[in-house]
Amino acid sequence: MADIKKVVLAYSGGLDTSVILKWLIETYKCEVVTLTADLGQEEELYGLEAKALKTGAVKAYVEDLREEFVRDFVFPAFRANAIYEGQYLLGTSIARPLIAKRQIEIAQIEGADAVSHGATGKGNDQVRFELTYFALKPNIRIVAPWREWNLTSRTKLMEFAAAHGIPVPQTKAKPYSTDRNMLHISYEGGVLENPWSPATDDMYTMSIRPEDAPDKPEIVDITFSQGNPVAINGEKMSPATLLKHLNTLGGRNGIGRIDLVENRFVGMKSRGVYETPGGTILRLAHLSIESITLDREVAHLRDSLIPKYAELIYNGFWFSPEMELLQKMVDETQVNVSGRVRLKLYKGGCYVLGRESDNSLYDESFATFEDDNVYRQKDAEGFIRLNALRLRIRNIAKNRNF
Repeated sequence: MADIKKVVLAYSGGLDTSVILKWLIETYKCEVVTLTADLGQEEELYGLEAKALKTGAVKAYVEDLREEFVRDFVFPAFRANAIYEGQYLLGTSIARPLIAKRQIEIAQIEGADAVSHGATGKGNDQVRFELTYFALKPNIRIVAPWREWNLTSRTKLMEFAAAHGIPVPQTKAKPYSTDRNMLHISYEGGVLENPWSPATDDMYTMSIRPEDAPDKPEIVDITFSQGNPVAINGEKMSPATLLKHLNTLGGRNGIGRIDLVENRFVGMKSRGVYETPGGTILRLAHLSIESITLDREVAHLRDSLIPKYAELIYNGFWFSPEMELLQKMVDETQVNVSGRVRLKLYKGGCYVLGRESDNSLYDESFATFEDDNVYRQKDAEGFIRLNALRLRIRNIAKNRNF
């Protein structure tokens, strides 16, 4: 690794990558090019190009990848209703392959011989970044400072930053590790390392407390086309604009906060707090439009694969043959998933009021409790007796052995 001449660093401007930028220069005597991917971090992006250059970067890329992120990464995952361990909507996980992909592209543009990231040796992100690096450029060299240096705590990182005059957002009072993009914001570390300690109200960024949300419910219509949301209240929007608008709606109604302990790929459990206001609304709406447009067996088969699909994203296998196969199958299920869903947002809750589609498989004439001429109720007797046959035989056999 001693002959590394130029490194492309995934740079957020937070504590870890701010220190890493200076550390790479001092340790490897190399040039560092930074990539800051604009995935919707809002004010966190202000001044990062200047900060990177001041800290020693020879070039600083700040690239707007919001539309690509939502269109090519978030929406495909939501077409699959992906959710990890029943709670986590994969906000951090789904962003890493896009950042890593762009790092590799910039490494080729800049003639860099290595890439670097700020993920710790205990976390999932190191796996997500590096699996993508290797999938796209098999012989790339990787510098993972957390697996090399002696700065073994965030306290030491803050001391290093102070000694080198590097401004960082963390303080000893708020030492949280955060990750923000258009889908969510996550918080780890600090008081959250004790799973009994509650998250404090001043931690949250994208949403207000449900108790402080308006007393009047907010009604919203979401239109879908082939599994993707395309309009809100009849207004067509680009993917990133639409998700941003849902974040605003959800945030002001206190929607999307979760506090969970998850199982990391590397083997340990980790406590995290997440805000996913727009994603929470979107997932419920998508499930609702699917409920009237997807065939039962197709839906159940797809649902049986959701845990695997979500696990592949969580563990970093976005660019893998098995993910390509699953995504093709998921997208085939979405051909007829078009229509409109109406929801009520109220004090942290999101409730479906109605759904409609030109492709609806729901037929009131079959489902009605009133008189009908299309369903013969007496047919159910044979249906039940045939399905009960093996149960009856099992019971008869058991009793025969007594």
